[in-house]
Amino acid sequence: MNWLLVAAGGAIGASLRYGAGVWLIKPNGFFPWTTWWVNVAGCFLAGVFFAWSQKYPVLQQEGRLFLMVGILGGFTTFSSFGLETFQLLKQGHIGLALAYVCTSVIVGVMALAIGFYVLQYMLKA
Repeated sequence: MNWLLVAAGGAIGASLRYGAGVWLIKPNGFFPWTTWWVNVAGCFLAGVFFAWSQKYPVLQQEGRLFLMVGILGGFTTFSSFGLETFQLLKQGHIGLALAYVCTSVIVGVMALAIGFYVLQYMLKA
């Protein structure tokens, strides 16, 4: 059953990721904004789910497999992040590649923390 939860969630997450690439406006320039936003949003949602699972421990088993491993695993894009970073470096955009890596990690962790604390606060109210 666990495999099905991950597979179903992964299909949903991958479809959402594809939709983000199709529907989000792609600004001109080299910076890979779509992947950046998807990863930041995924971090925020991971924080929300983590806070939710702290309040409702039943979500730490099957819910975690479906939502975190499946949906968010299929939605976020670490391999795309790696490829786009490599392409920026290969094209000589070293500063932009460094900015992409640093902001992705820093803003991603900040988004996760914000999602966690906002939902934790809402659940206490």
